[in-house]
Amino acid sequence: MKVKAVILAAGKGTRMKSDLPKVLHPLLGRPLLSHVIENIRSAGITDITVVVGYEGDSVINAIGSGVNYVWQREQLGTGHAVLMAKDALSGFDGGVLIACGDAPLVSPQSFRNLEFDSPDVKGSVLTMIAENPHGYGRIVRSNSGVSEIVEEKDASDEQRTIKEVNTGTYIFDSKLLFEALANIGNSNAQKEYYLPDVVKYINAKGYAVQGIVLDDPVEGSGVNSPEELARLESRMTVKG
Repeated sequence: MKVKAVILAAGKGTRMKSDLPKVLHPLLGRPLLSHVIENIRSAGITDITVVVGYEGDSVINAIGSGVNYVWQREQLGTGHAVLMAKDALSGFDGGVLIACGDAPLVSPQSFRNLEFDSPDVKGSVLTMIAENPHGYGRIVRSNSGVSEIVEEKDASDEQRTIKEVNTGTYIFDSKLLFEALANIGNSNAQKEYYLPDVVKYINAKGYAVQGIVLDDPVEGSGVNSPEELARLESRMTVKG
């Protein structure tokens, strides 16, 4: 399966309480985004597009050559961010890996585990079991796999009890991905174009999306605050 990658790195990260773009905060002396790029390359994926926005020039200068860059000038949601990479992936027929620029611990093996070769499967989502799932998109499963991902603010009381949650890491069939992004709306609590809505679209087209559960939920952790960054730094220092 041919795979190209898109990394979402356009946000400011207001909870970091810093003017530095979140993806440039250092972890073990290197920007968070550098760790994500390295792990994707180690998974065997060499064509990488980074979506930049807030202080995008700073991100480009820090990361340098070796990846492609596209701009998300307005912050209209994760679905809109991926749509900005459409031209960069024009003519590509394969899988599009989508990763978060602030999730540095997702391993090369986990990225590889998302790949699919069944004609009935057109997407994979990396999930984790969270003891406290508050704030995460909930994974709703059916017999065929993941039927939808429901954001916290849009979830019912019953759905909020689900502990399997979305890490924000996916592989989607390129054709169906951009077809879906052209059709999803923003009629939700955030008024944003949600990338997870692609899952529901793929199911509606008669295909399946598989959910791959991480053995260790810490691997799926993103960095949203200085405290979370310090915890990851401590964990990686101990492991190293």
